[in-house]
Amino acid sequence: MKTKLLLLTVLTATTLTAAPKKLLVVTVTTGFRHSSIPTSEKVIADLAKSSGAFTVDFVSQPEGSPGKLKKDASGEEKAAHKAATTQWEKTKLKPALAKLSPAALKNYDAVAFVSTTGNLPVPDLGGLLDWIKAGGGFVGIHAASDTFHGSPEFIAMLGGEFKTHGPQVGVECLNHDPKHPATAHLGKTWTIPLEEIYEFKNYDTTKVSDLLTLAKHPQQKTPGHFPVSWHKPFGQGRVFYTSLGHREDIWDTDFKDRKNPEAVAQDFQQHVLGGIKWALKLAD
Repeated sequence: MKTKLLLLTVLTATTLTAAPKKLLVVTVTTGFRHSSIPTSEKVIADLAKSSGAFTVDFVSQPEGSPGKLKKDASGEEKAAHKAATTQWEKTKLKPALAKLSPAALKNYDAVAFVSTTGNLPVPDLGGLLDWIKAGGGFVGIHAASDTFHGSPEFIAMLGGEFKTHGPQVGVECLNHDPKHPATAHLGKTWTIPLEEIYEFKNYDTTKVSDLLTLAKHPQQKTPGHFPVSWHKPFGQGRVFYTSLGHREDIWDTDFKDRKNPEAVAQDFQQHVLGGIKWALKLAD
């Protein structure tokens, strides 16, 4: 009888330990919206399913967004667009972002901002940052650094702020940490034939641990230190960021009209998966 009880206890403990972590993926935007967002949602969902390490929930763009205002809009059209945007944010966007409230965040182990842009009307940005500081994970991909430009606290948490980018180019990334889960599968260098490369401000090498960098400016080719991906602590939480992920063929191995080979997409998927697992404290 004691043996059966011991076995039941071990099995129960194992089951509880093996329960998958929960990731909340946010892809809403109030600024520029990347065409690769639907592809990124599909790939992350596939990574969650294939790895079995975590489950995923989404905060996707609600329907009815007024979209981008045309450049030659009249004063009347500008006013109408502003009113429609305000109404959409109030009735659609804010309710969708309720999953980022301090109470709702208790249901998740990490949050991922994937190509988010603009000042998102989250219920409590300070509460979100406090949740990360208390031990939550944060994953930022591509335009996550183009979000909350008016919040020094968010920028400090992330480790850098989007400044600008030039035309898409081919780059050779230097791997600074061959033991980190996000870069362990890469060699000393990783060549990407074509991608949009960000330049940053409010980035401090002493406050982050670089994963991928460039030794030359992507367009001008002048030598320097140009960050591509990094990780950092934030209180008790873990923050992973990669500026890659603009193009569909960086994300998806099945994308048809591609400039990057499938192997690059496979490597990028492992880069993202490793970053997610590290932020979720499933890997060190």
